[in-house]
Amino acid sequence: MSAASPTPNHASDRFVAQVRRAILWRSGSHIVAQAVQWGATFLVIRILQPADYGLFAMTGVVLVLLNLLNGYGMASGVVQRPEVTRREVAQLFGLLIAVNACLAAAQWLLAPAFASYYRQPAVADLLRVQALLYACTPFVALPQALLAREMDFSGQAKANIAGAFAGGATALGGALGGWGVWTLVWAPIAIFATRGLVLTWAVGGLPRPVFDVRGTGALLRFGGFMAAGQFFGFLWTQADMFIGGRHLSAHQLGLYSTALFLAQIFVSKFAPPIHDVAFATYAKLQHDRPAAGRAFLQFARLICVAGMPFHLGLAVTAEPLVLTLLGSQWADAAPIVQVLAASMAFYTVYVLLGPAAEGLGRPGLAAGNNAVAALVTPALLLVTVRWGVIGLAASWAIVFPLLLAIGLHRVLPLLELSRRALFRVVAPPTAAALAMAAVVVLADRFAADLPAPVRLLLLVGLGGAVYGGWMLAFARDALGKLWSLARRR
Repeated sequence: MSAASPTPNHASDRFVAQVRRAILWRSGSHIVAQAVQWGATFLVIRILQPADYGLFAMTGVVLVLLNLLNGYGMASGVVQRPEVTRREVAQLFGLLIAVNACLAAAQWLLAPAFASYYRQPAVADLLRVQALLYACTPFVALPQALLAREMDFSGQAKANIAGAFAGGATALGGALGGWGVWTLVWAPIAIFATRGLVLTWAVGGLPRPVFDVRGTGALLRFGGFMAAGQFFGFLWTQADMFIGGRHLSAHQLGLYSTALFLAQIFVSKFAPPIHDVAFATYAKLQHDRPAAGRAFLQFARLICVAGMPFHLGLAVTAEPLVLTLLGSQWADAAPIVQVLAASMAFYTVYVLLGPAAEGLGRPGLAAGNNAVAALVTPALLLVTVRWGVIGLAASWAIVFPLLLAIGLHRVLPLLELSRRALFRVVAPPTAAALAMAAVVVLADRFAADLPAPVRLLLLVGLGGAVYGGWMLAFARDALGKLWSLARRR
């Protein structure tokens, strides 16, 4: 007798368990990899010279621009499409190889021109060696997409951790061995090469590449929209540095960039795993919009429960945190951190909209959101920068709420969700975080004379207790739903 078909509830339970495993693998490996890389980074900073980082930063602008075209968007199409044949995978492999070979050749040929622009002959040599990164890209992008398509993030986790250790060892060895700026060049190459090897092994090898684009129109269109979205994203997220570098002193821009690094830690370091899992989840649910909407609410709840207290907590503890972590010479960065961190609370929700639109087969919608941002942000920054570095930071308090409102207006109908449904999810952690912030601000009036580390420890402990207590008292249902997800119930 044949086995009974799984009931919808059982299938749903299995999918929830699959998502849970994906989040645990992706987030856990990301945290481990970041810990290894940060540890190595801080040790290397103490060994290398500022000039080494200056030369490396010059090459970074070129790499970021060219990597917008490296084909990751086409690879993401494999995750999003309901059906993909082995020939299409082989064709995509061929496309990735061809595209990245062209990028490597372009970087090699243009290297002297960039070196001439920067008036640093060494930049040409650095860029030519960094062209090796493009050789690794097809062996990272394609297997990563194939694993994500199956919601298998364990292979990605192993590759991330292996790459982090390879990069950390290369960086430390190079710094101690006197490689200078070449330490910063070879460490990323070691990371990419190791990730490529482990990912290719995890998918059981890749097919022989097929250099024939016939029949790949859908992948090319999807990749084109993804690349367009990344390009517009590059424009608006880098506009502050471009405009600030023109109107602010080097000291002011240094304060701003360091404050921005602190304010973006959650979004840049801890949100990406949720982004990756969310994109794969929506791709699986693209023909069941109500289910996709429910998944969006789950991801929104998860990211808000963690992100809201982080950003608002950072805003109200900025001064003792900056003094403790960076030293008194960075004290002027504290008010900048306060403004940026409070603004980032809106961005926490905004970053969920891109993977939702892309996973549901509407990458043009996500690209459109970034296009709007690319028009609005520079215009506003040109106005607010007249008030100096605080004006530059304050612009995000206008930009992020505006972009969130526009993004929700365009994406929520795609998910068949109302604003009220989303509000019910984000309101509890937001209210708890606001209560936490208010209590910490009041308590800080009595702790202002304490040493910065003691003051920080006291405020963080108090804030954590208030936030946890509020959630248990007034948002127990939200915590219960997250706990049920964690226990596969």
